Amino acid sequence: MVSNPLPHSDILHHVVDVHCHPTDAPSISSSSMENLPITICAMSSNQSDQSRVRNLASAYPEKVIPCFGYHPWFSHIISVESGVEKKQHYRNLFHDMIPDESKILEELIPGLPDPIPLEDVLKDLRRNLNDFPNAMLGEVGLDRAFRVAFDYYAVPRKLTPFTIPIDHQLKILHAQINIAVELGRNISLHSVKAQQYTMDLLQQLQSEHGEEWTRISLDMHSCGFSAQMWSDIQKKYPNVFLSLSTVINSRSSNHRSLISACSPERILVESDFNNVDMCAERTWDMVQTVADVKGWRIETEWAEGLNEADWGVVRRLEANWGRFRAGNHQLVASKRRQKQKQQEWISDSEEDEQMV
Repeated sequence: MVSNPLPHSDILHHVVDVHCHPTDAPSISSSSMENLPITICAMSSNQSDQSRVRNLASAYPEKVIPCFGYHPWFSHIISVESGVEKKQHYRNLFHDMIPDESKILEELIPGLPDPIPLEDVLKDLRRNLNDFPNAMLGEVGLDRAFRVAFDYYAVPRKLTPFTIPIDHQLKILHAQINIAVELGRNISLHSVKAQQYTMDLLQQLQSEHGEEWTRISLDMHSCGFSAQMWSDIQKKYPNVFLSLSTVINSRSSNHRSLISACSPERILVESDFNNVDMCAERTWDMVQTVADVKGWRIETEWAEGLNEADWGVVRRLEANWGRFRAGNHQLVASKRRQKQKQQEWISDSEEDEQMV
């Protein structure tokens, strides 16, 4: 992909990469961080990078918004039950999935880490979120396509036939989200081939938490949903935003229809990249795509005091990020509920008239 030149730093200063993985790279130089012209939301994924994200955010608090949580690709190393032995944990998780592949399972288990009790994961998550008042929950989510590898970090990576049971993923995800809701923290959510499970989860969370749920925001990162499904989501859930990345979404032309379907006030941009030297460039690529689809002008200089009608793409995206961070979204009553409330009001009014 050939990227256009980046704009002046005065413009880039207002750009936010809402999802990236800078600590996944072997090393991050101080010069790379000092030269980073945008703000980044640095995601955690597994046990090893929670502390790396902490350290990066502590060193560069003006540029890094830390995000803590366990990615669904690593949810199999978390045990819902306390005190379960390693072999038993993985046998319980995978054995019933592919009965004829018990030999592969026994070959896989020795290379997997000891399971981490969910209670320990949640304790560490709570500590990290409390230590960083601006921190988010991320990257967390659901993935029905990912297959467990014999060695995740090997090149090339040798995959097994095993996927992580969706019920297990949901337990891990739900527990993490409950803490985010309790602490009022926004969420970056991964969803791959789990559209209906994600829709069901959103409905469940709204039902469980009510106004506490809409107090926070949730970003569907590198969203691959259909435009119709996204339209349904944004009608039902005022706190759900959408962000796209060229590294993932540009593989399909669907991302342009998603941008078109998305409310102008709900769209965000990301790089989803693990090389911090490329985050600004990759994020700017998506800024340009959003501008092209939405018909928004691209700023060539930064001007203050503009009317909203004169805003360019960067200012609009910055305003969206502000709405996302602020949360406190208003639930939109369904037409049925609105009609019911209207009927109740009319009934009360008639009763009052009879009492006069």
